Amino acid sequence: MKNQYLAIVNPAAGFGRCGKLLDEALGRLRGAGVAFEVAMTSRAGHASELAHDGWESGYRRFIAVGGDGTAFEIVNGLFPAAAQCDPSDKPRLGFLPLGTGNSFLRDFTDQGAEHTLNALALDQCRPCDVIRLKHRDGEIFYINILSLGFVADVCTLANQRFKPLGAAGYGLAVVLCLASFDKSVYHLTLDGVSQPDTPPTALLIFNNSKFTGGHMMLAPHADISDGQIEIVRWSANRFDFIRNFPKCYDGSHVAHPLVWQGRAKRIDFDFPGPIDIMIDGEVMSVHCESLEVLPSALQVVV
Repeated sequence: MKNQYLAIVNPAAGFGRCGKLLDEALGRLRGAGVAFEVAMTSRAGHASELAHDGWESGYRRFIAVGGDGTAFEIVNGLFPAAAQCDPSDKPRLGFLPLGTGNSFLRDFTDQGAEHTLNALALDQCRPCDVIRLKHRDGEIFYINILSLGFVADVCTLANQRFKPLGAAGYGLAVVLCLASFDKSVYHLTLDGVSQPDTPPTALLIFNNSKFTGGHMMLAPHADISDGQIEIVRWSANRFDFIRNFPKCYDGSHVAHPLVWQGRAKRIDFDFPGPIDIMIDGEVMSVHCESLEVLPSALQVVV
């Protein structure tokens, strides 16, 4: 096995910000004594291919140089193969957060690259659960969040119509989705127990970590290594939702009487067809079947 890291770089992350900051960041990493090789991505999905090939060639240490999307692709290049490895051979994932959101790291620091450079230099890591989404056509792995409802609708709209506007586009998508506010009934089975009388829901999330969208603490009680999926369901009406939405930034929204929280190791869905989802910052439409925790399947350098 190879002892050095494979740094997988998405130069387009953060609307090109990553490419501009790359040389300085990698220089500081080398100066801290971290040994690594560099692989550059050139298209969507390429980081998954590079991570898979790196795993097959003996790499067990990886650095996501970019944003949440880069880390998401790397995780999906490592799994499911990494789930079958010996416990002593678990993959290790570090971060150089040069992208846009970098939500996953907010659980540990607000210092961004300063913190992660130090963590990599000190080889400072901790176990992290990985969550497997099974859908009608395959499986997807994530370490941050799966969202249905409002957040997924906002991300889908922003990605499809306003992506070139960056953060301003996301804000515009929030306003439009509030104007066309909708709720749906999501039928769930948690650890084999069906959930009856599920109310129409505006926001439903399944979290491994606390933050999404960079600064929103949607699941304040989530823990990346507790072997559980943190569930938050919000069933407010439009005006109540608008009035209380700012509380998502400090996590106090979970005290709302129409917010329900739960935990499970496995969740089964009973959906009639494909649905728009947001998963670790990526938007797609899939026919969800189940979620399952892979406990401590990854080491994260934080």
